[in-house]
Amino acid sequence: MSEAPTQRTTREGEGSRRQSRGGSSGRRSRRGADTAGGGNRIVSGTRPVRLAPRDLLGLGLLGIRTRKVRAALSALGISIGIATMIVVTGIPASSQKALMEELAALGTNTLQAVPTPGAEPPVLLPEESVNMVSRIGPVTVSSAVANTHAVVHRSDRVDAGDFSGLTVLATKRNLLQSVNGAVGSGQFLNAATEKLPTAVLGSVAASRLGFSELNPDEPAPQIYIDKRWFTVIGILDPVTLAADIDRSVMVGWEAAGDQLRFDGHPTVIYVKAREEAIEDVRKVLPATINPQLPGVVQVSRPSDALAAKRATENTFSALFLGLAGVALLVGGIGVANTMFISVLERRREIGLRRALGANRGQIRGQFLTESVALSSLGGLAGSLLGSLAVLGYAGYQGWPPVIPLNAVGGGFAGAVLVGMAAGVYPSIRASRLTPTEALATT
Repeated sequence: MSEAPTQRTTREGEGSRRQSRGGSSGRRSRRGADTAGGGNRIVSGTRPVRLAPRDLLGLGLLGIRTRKVRAALSALGISIGIATMIVVTGIPASSQKALMEELAALGTNTLQAVPTPGAEPPVLLPEESVNMVSRIGPVTVSSAVANTHAVVHRSDRVDAGDFSGLTVLATKRNLLQSVNGAVGSGQFLNAATEKLPTAVLGSVAASRLGFSELNPDEPAPQIYIDKRWFTVIGILDPVTLAADIDRSVMVGWEAAGDQLRFDGHPTVIYVKAREEAIEDVRKVLPATINPQLPGVVQVSRPSDALAAKRATENTFSALFLGLAGVALLVGGIGVANTMFISVLERRREIGLRRALGANRGQIRGQFLTESVALSSLGGLAGSLLGSLAVLGYAGYQGWPPVIPLNAVGGGFAGAVLVGMAAGVYPSIRASRLTPTEALATT
């Protein structure tokens, strides 16, 4: 007799449930086998543990804290490389600045404009020409002097019968900036004194008038110009760029007009401009000073020292780049060697961490972080040591100290980047070690 439909249905349902339970048990068993046999194999459906930046940093610093002497020596090697880079760039830069100041004192960025001499009738530069020149973009200083056609008879320090015959120049109060001049004693003309009967003497003129310095405890000397007494308020140091000033007496532009019948036309215009544009300024000066007759204006050519200064700058720039590159290369080799040895020394540690579940990415991150930390510590120490060395040596030589910020910042950044690059291979090598290989190492 055939079975009833109800009984067959019941047995089929029970069989299906048993098969389902058996399949689930088989999958669980296989999953457990995969987990047990694979060690570091990631189970399907789970995510790898990611270390927080703080934990990764602490892990990277572990080797530095536990091996302080080795870490200190490694950082010392890096710091010496960075300090060397700063020293070999900072000391030449300080020397270069001192040299540039000496060359600048020779007038590398100055020009002089004068009317054509010997012309009949005499050429007169426009009264507004100085202000017109100051409107040229690259011009930084525009000043002038003018011959007043008055002469100095004597000072109150010599006999009344003496006659000096010194030239009197009407002077703009910014003259010293345009000729790199300096006051040796007293003061120069300012907004108040340029309107009064006051005078400033060149170094040679002061000697011819009977004095070389002003004593603040004594009454100011007087000089007799065109039947008027002028009070001497200053004496200049020798002016290298304008020897005529050393032999002249200077009075204010407005005082010359009021006291000496000066007509306001400049005789010599001094121009200071940016060095990179000095040739362009020279080309436009004649037309700027005298637009109607630019041909009657003569402009001096740039100083020969300008070419020497530019050649020196180019030479030093190439030297800086070469020395910086060598120092960074040496530092990078030191970091790479240190990290490679660290991997060899810590194979058992790597194997233990791998056996406890650390994946390859975490091992790579640990050693890469340690490499960057070592490079950063060495970079900071090297930057400090190099800067102190440059300051000390420049002060000893009497040079203006120059610590190139690009060398300091570039050196530190370069140390970090080189540390990262140097730590890549050791970190990859460490991550490729299997737990059994690493733990088997004696």
